[in-house]
Amino acid sequence: MKQLQRLDQRILPPIGDVLARIFRGAQRLRAFTIVVGVVAVTATLLAVHRGDRPHSDPSLGDVLRVGVREGDSIPAYVQTGKDELAALPGDAPVYALVSFTAYLAPERLTPVLADVSVSSVFARVPLPQTQTELVRLGAYKLPDDVVTAMDSTAARKSEEAQHYRDLLARDDAAPADARQRYVAGSIVADKEATAYREHCSCVYAAVVYATPAALRAVAARPETRVVDPITDLQRLDRTVFLPPLPEQTTVAEPVREAPASPGPS
Repeated sequence: MKQLQRLDQRILPPIGDVLARIFRGAQRLRAFTIVVGVVAVTATLLAVHRGDRPHSDPSLGDVLRVGVREGDSIPAYVQTGKDELAALPGDAPVYALVSFTAYLAPERLTPVLADVSVSSVFARVPLPQTQTELVRLGAYKLPDDVVTAMDSTAARKSEEAQHYRDLLARDDAAPADARQRYVAGSIVADKEATAYREHCSCVYAAVVYATPAALRAVAARPETRVVDPITDLQRLDRTVFLPPLPEQTTVAEPVREAPASPGPS
């Protein structure tokens, strides 16, 4: 019996190792087969989805762009929005991009966007000849959510300004043009922080959800430049919004910045 036990001890462990390797190999093979199957099905579904989305930008997959791209005609975009809104049928609510004629403060949004549900707003501190950050602020309740989001943006901009100052302080060997960018960046970020902290007139567009009748009422208000209905929207989180800035009247183009000063003032 002892001889048999010793024989088991010598033979069974190697056999167990072999079986374990075979089992693990089988598991890996099944896992690999499952992954390949999932990838194939996903690729097929994406191909079908893209085929059903003729209005999406092929260069961005299934991402939908709404608004004006760089180089687009602003008057043509405004007229197209008006035509599509006028032809919008039925009473079913749809999403729309609302662009304003001027930058609005949070409290001015409430009467302009009355009777519609707001999803988010777009803001920018309109500093002269300065390309400031375009920010999207979540806003379901007006004006409170916009005020809260502006406070958060002000805090982030203060941190950004301090970051530029820290770079300037510790990077003594940086080239003059780099140090100049640090100085300019801290100045602009400080101005943005101050503006958002004061709940500035900075909002220039909003994403809303409403019936065609309510959207037409918004379009008729003097603060509204155009209401662009989105009839082919599939997923809000896969949509890129490009509303025109109030100062853009002919062609959508970047803000023309003032020439950089030769050194910090």
